[in-house]
Amino acid sequence: MTHFDRAETFKVWDAPLRLFHWLLVAAITIAFLSSEGDSPIAAWHMVAGWSAAVLIAFRLVWGLIGGEHARFADFVRPSAIASHVRELLVGRPERAIGHNPLGGIAVIALLGLTGIVLWSGITVAAGRMDEDLHEVLAYGLLVLVGIHVGAVLLMSLLTRENLVRAMIGGRKKRDLHPGARDARSPGVFAMLLGLVAIVLTSLAILQVEPMAFSPQHREAHHGAHDERD
Repeated sequence: MTHFDRAETFKVWDAPLRLFHWLLVAAITIAFLSSEGDSPIAAWHMVAGWSAAVLIAFRLVWGLIGGEHARFADFVRPSAIASHVRELLVGRPERAIGHNPLGGIAVIALLGLTGIVLWSGITVAAGRMDEDLHEVLAYGLLVLVGIHVGAVLLMSLLTRENLVRAMIGGRKKRDLHPGARDARSPGVFAMLLGLVAIVLTSLAILQVEPMAFSPQHREAHHGAHDERD
């Protein structure tokens, strides 16, 4: 193992969840960097958006059937929010094996707002919405991402646990979580359903936009839509 001995750690995040997380980070980053028409990667803006849509669809399915700590039922716990906030206010938050209560809210908020931004981008591309609203929503997402990153760094500091490293390698240190066990892994059937979600979403997108995953400048994209209309 790269970072520390496997015997001293336990499994938390399954591989599909981690891959989803970092691919979504890449898709959102590319979408923002390519948002201006004069960007050298402007042709990749729509590709990044459609790719994010596929990832969101996968995450919704994975939240129901994925690994133990990837499931919504594991971290959507409204009743635990108040005590978690009180712990934060005194600077002694309890370490969470999976997402902590506020982290769970952040996951839902990020998925929801990303979906709204994607919907607005599709609507703009179809000529049914002003681009300004899409930009406002996109910057709102950027703010939320910034808050999320800041919160992860703060929690890493307060709990003395590297949460970023855990999302990369999927494991946490046993000495920080006495009695913790390896998380239940997703089964073969779950893996197949996750793959089906990706394939079906991609095919549905290609039915709507055949060039969805091909880099193209937005002028050409709008022109193609105009011809179809």
